[in-house]
Amino acid sequence: MFGFGKKVDDLVGQLRPELSREPLGVGPAFPGIAPNPLLSKAARQRGAELREGALAIGTLVDWREISSDGSPRVALIFDVETAEGVAFRGIADESISITELTRLALGQRIAVRYRPTIIDHYVALATDVDPTQVQDLIDRIQRRSEG
Repeated sequence: MFGFGKKVDDLVGQLRPELSREPLGVGPAFPGIAPNPLLSKAARQRGAELREGALAIGTLVDWREISSDGSPRVALIFDVETAEGVAFRGIADESISITELTRLALGQRIAVRYRPTIIDHYVALATDVDPTQVQDLIDRIQRRSEG
């Protein structure tokens, strides 16, 4: 609309260079972090699709605070492995509590959801998944990598 789309997508990367593609370790398919995902139709649609996405395991490699208005909003950076053997760098744009923030540890394995038909580096935390289902997925991924 009005030709501002590309400029708005790159706004966070321009204002916060540590949140641009290269420092996050993602390629050109990553459209960027929305300045305000509640005001971005694309970000809202992506979030809805990710909530229904396929399950994968992400190993936390880094995180960056985006904002701290109310609950902290962070970009969680994962090395993601899927049950099908696909591996990619994933970014979760999440609002989390201070308690959850203090529990983050590099190397931690966390269940995430992704869109298998669109590998654009976006993932979302899979907070709705049963821990036994997560462990089963971790075991399947580990067996595949060992055998």
